Amino acid sequence: SFFTAFRVSVLRVVLGAGISLFVTVLAAYSLSQPDERFHARRVYSWLFIVTMIFSGGLIPLFIVVKMMGIYNSIWALVFPSAVQVFNIILMLNFFRGLPYALTESALIDGANHFIIMSRIYMPVSKPSLATVGLFTIVFHWNSWFDGMVFINKPAQYPLQTYLRNVIQSVDASSLDLNNIELMRLISQRTLTAAQIFIAIVPILLIYPLL
Repeated sequence: SFFTAFRVSVLRVVLGAGISLFVTVLAAYSLSQPDERFHARRVYSWLFIVTMIFSGGLIPLFIVVKMMGIYNSIWALVFPSAVQVFNIILMLNFFRGLPYALTESALIDGANHFIIMSRIYMPVSKPSLATVGLFTIVFHWNSWFDGMVFINKPAQYPLQTYLRNVIQSVDASSLDLNNIELMRLISQRTLTAAQIFIAIVPILLIYPLL
């Protein structure tokens, strides 16, 4: 069960981080354009910012996930958190700090915005991409509540949801009740420390790389 949950979390991190970075770069690049090129830029920016202040709530989100047909699947853990406005603002400010002469010279040479974004903006934005990618990976790896809400099969729980259940309730069926010494050694604190240690190892390995 532990390794199944571990695989679910790894798959969630790969899909979630990839989709979130893709959407974040697209939104940040568009919103970083000057007003004369994107006249409704401020309107769209405020539409994003409003979602950081006001939320529709858990029940409407659950209804949306259910009606989309992704309930009880890996996509229910990925799509609702794909657009993270805080990361978009980080990327937006980084893109706006780049010289606009790069964009103008590329447009004069006949490049479109997708080429400019992929071949000019993204290569020079590796520090911000690494930062946003790290935030997204940590978010998906540590998230446990959405696994309880959108997944009703314990066999499909992500790692943190699985660990939360293990920490809160010790599975007595896996213990040897005849071994008194084993029962004495396995305490709530022992299980909690072991599970938390295992869960933080992947993040500790990713931090130095990024």
